[in-house]
Amino acid sequence: MSIHTVDVVQLLHTCPAEPEPHPYDIRRTVIDVIDGGPCRSPVTIRCGDIVTQIPCGRHEPSKRQCGACRIIVIERTITNLHPAVGVAG
Repeated sequence: MSIHTVDVVQLLHTCPAEPEPHPYDIRRTVIDVIDGGPCRSPVTIRCGDIVTQIPCGRHEPSKRQCGACRIIVIERTITNLHPAVGVAG
């Protein structure tokens, strides 16, 4: 199982249509990646006379991927920034 650790920064704003603060820009920074290792259930694909095997993570939906190909994302920090309106810079 590959584990990806990320930090999330959300820029928030308010508008007349939705007065509650809501994100308009979300940025994720990858902090760490722990590789799950080689695929344990490679998939055989064919194209004409050519036969090859590829990792199941490149072919199968996540629920059918082996433990090495499946990706888990951990959000280490989530920061919400709401810039003040009318601030001169």
